[in-house]
Parts: sequence; structure tokens; C-alpha cells
Amino acid sequence: MLKQLFSTILLSVFTLISMAQSREELERQRVQLRKEIEETEKQLNSNKQQTKEGLLQWKLISNKVELQDRVVDNINKDLRILDNNIYTIQRDINRYNKLLDTLKDEYAKSMVYAYKNRGNYDFLNFIFSASSFNDAVKRVAYLKSYRNYQEIQGQNIIRTQELRQKRIADLGGSKKEKNTSLRSKAKELAILEEEQNEKDRIVAELKKQGKSLNNQIAAKKKQMTKVNNAITSAIKKAQDDARKAAIAKAKEDERKRVEKEKSTAKAPSPVKDGGDNKPVKVKEPSTAPIKKLAPENVLLNTDAKIALNDKFEQNRGSLPWPVDKGNVLMHYGLNKLPSGNPVVNTAVTISAEIGTPVKAVFAGLVSNVLPIDGMEVVIIQHGKYFTTYSNLSGVGVKAGQEITTGQMLGRVAPNLEGIGTVDFFMSDERSSFDPEKWLRPK
Repeated sequence: MLKQLFSTILLSVFTLISMAQSREELERQRVQLRKEIEETEKQLNSNKQQTKEGLLQWKLISNKVELQDRVVDNINKDLRILDNNIYTIQRDINRYNKLLDTLKDEYAKSMVYAYKNRGNYDFLNFIFSASSFNDAVKRVAYLKSYRNYQEIQGQNIIRTQELRQKRIADLGGSKKEKNTSLRSKAKELAILEEEQNEKDRIVAELKKQGKSLNNQIAAKKKQMTKVNNAITSAIKKAQDDARKAAIAKAKEDERKRVEKEKSTAKAPSPVKDGGDNKPVKVKEPSTAPIKKLAPENVLLNTDAKIALNDKFEQNRGSLPWPVDKGNVLMHYGLNKLPSGNPVVNTAVTISAEIGTPVKAVFAGLVSNVLPIDGMEVVIIQHGKYFTTYSNLSGVGVKAGQEITTGQMLGRVAPNLEGIGTVDFFMSDERSSFDPEKWLRPK
């Protein structure tokens, strides 16, 4: 019986600790989500004051709806934990009730037996009827242990009643917490409905601007095509320069080798062979070039570039964002507009306040700085990788300059819609890829 009581208590403690940790984690997530919602709300209100409805407003309200939906989902998870907690507590109460019934029944039987044998004569008769002295000692010890057993039974009943009472109090507390969570869920659902309505209103407004919006998207596509062409040209130039440098180095190394062989070669001396007095021919130094294995990548033609490239790869998933504060307006790859039309983006488009500093995500060499359609574009080489920052103003770096991680390149400029954005590209010598997989999680 003691073992059963101990197991029940232990199981209840472990269950409570596990649920408490889960609920604490959910609460931390909920606090973080609310912070993100507040930040998005500030940006949304700021954008409302500055511009009419546009893609940024649609994206911000979409983000807010998504965050609000995650809050509701968080509360649902909390409610499931509370339901499980209530079920566990009720199960413990039922177990304690059953245990109490058993303990009381056994205690009652022992009390009846003790009452029937309460006379000193019965105890003495039980002891003196022993067959030997050792048997009598054992009978005395048995009577003592029986009295202790009765006392322990009484204590177990009291302890079980206390534990049962505590679980009943826990049950009441959990039910109150569930009611609070249900009210919170109803409130968050009402907010979610309002935000969804606002999103639908913005989508309807953008659909009215269909022609204007389509023109902006078409102009954006042209800009991105030009930037992609510039990136391709920068990569090709870097490869050509690397090949030229490799050829020049190979020629210089070969020239030095030939000169060294000529300077160390000794003049031949005639040697007699069998009395014929014929001079032995001495082999002249070879002028044929020595074949060298080409590097795996032409852009990694120096130890410094290889080291930089390796460090860049090691920081995948932890690179800083090019702006300290901002929202992803369009992801890399396929994006759907409010109208439902698909748009393929070869960069990640980040919205930020106009004039926000744009910083290099990693150390490297500025490959090119060029104007495209009234905006400035900076391309940086990191070994065989390239990062490109488009739609800048006030660029303060130049081609051929070594830059460090976090160094300011320029500032966020207004886009065709009049809002501040920066397009961030990542690519290697073969193709572009998703920058968000290389940047640290927000």
C-alpha cells in the first residue's frame, strides 16, 4: 500500500513539472509574439501616415494576421495542456478516493480485531502459548509491529486525505486558468477577425489599383533583370581577372624556374670513353612548361580567398541582416500578389525606413558599384560567393575596396512605390540562391 501511495505521488509530481515547463515555454513564445505584433503595428501605422495602400501595407497586415493566428494557436496549445492537466488531476483524485476506501477498510478491520482482543489475558495467552522461548520473543515482536502497523495505517489515511485535498485545490486552480485562457482566446479571435477584415479591405483596394500595381511590378522586374545581369557581369569579370592573374603567375614562375636551371647548370667537360676521345652530350635545361593542377574553382586562386570562402560558408545561417530593423516584403522565389498573380523574386526584398544604414553581411572585396535606373547597387565578393545590395543611396565604398563585416555601404532608398526597401541578393559563380537560409533567424 505504501508503494502504491509513493508511486501516485511521484507520478503526479513529474506530470506537474512537465506541464509547468511546457506552459512556461508557451508563455515566453506568447510574449515574443506580442512584441512582434506591436512592432508590426507601429510600422503599419507609420506607413499609413506616409503612403496610400500598397504592397508594404498588405505585407505588414498579412504578417500581423499571421502573428495573431500564431497567438491563437499558442493559446489552443495552452488549453490542451490545461485539459490534460485537469484530466490528470481528476485521475489522481479518483485514485486517492480508491486508495482511501482501501485504507479505511483495512484500518476498520484492524480496529475491530484489536477491539475483540483488547484484554490483557488474550495477549498473555498468545505469548505463553508459544512452544519455546524464541517463539515467545517472536510473538512479542509481532504484537509490537502490529501496533505500529495500525499507527502507520492511520497516518497513511491522513496523508492521503491531505494529498487528495491538495489535488482538489489544484483542480479548481486549473479550471480557473482554463476559463482565463478561454476568455483570452475569445479576445484574440476577435482581434484576428478585425485584422483579417482590414487585410481584405487592403486587398480590395489594391485590386482597384490593378493597372498601376502591374506597372510597378513590371518596372520592378526590369530593374531586377538589370541587377541580375550586372551580377553575372561582375562574376564573369572576377573569373576573367582570376584566370589572367593565374596565367601571369604561371608565366612568371616558369621564367624564374628556367633562369634558375640555367644559372645552376654546369658547363660540360669532354670525357674519354674507351680511348675514342668522344665528348659526352649534356642535356640542355628543359623549356617545356610544367603542368600544374588547376584549382577547383578559378575564383579561389589564393590562400586568402580560400580562407575567406571557408569562413563565409561556416557562417551559413548566422550572417547578420543588411539592415538592423526591417520586414521581409518579398521572399526569394515565388511570391503571390494580393491579386493572386505570381511574381518570382531573385532576391529577398526588405522594407525599412528611408535612410536606414545598409551594412555588409560579411567581409570581402567590393567587386562593383554601379547605378541602375536611378538607384545604386553594390556587389561584394566573398571567395566564390557574391552578395549584392540594390536600391541604395549615398554609397560610401568603391570597387576594389576591402570591407569588413557590418561596414556601412550606403542607405536605404525609396522604391518605385515611394517606400524604403533594399533588395539583397546572394549567388555564386553558377546561380543565385535564397539569402534567408544564410541569414540568422529573426
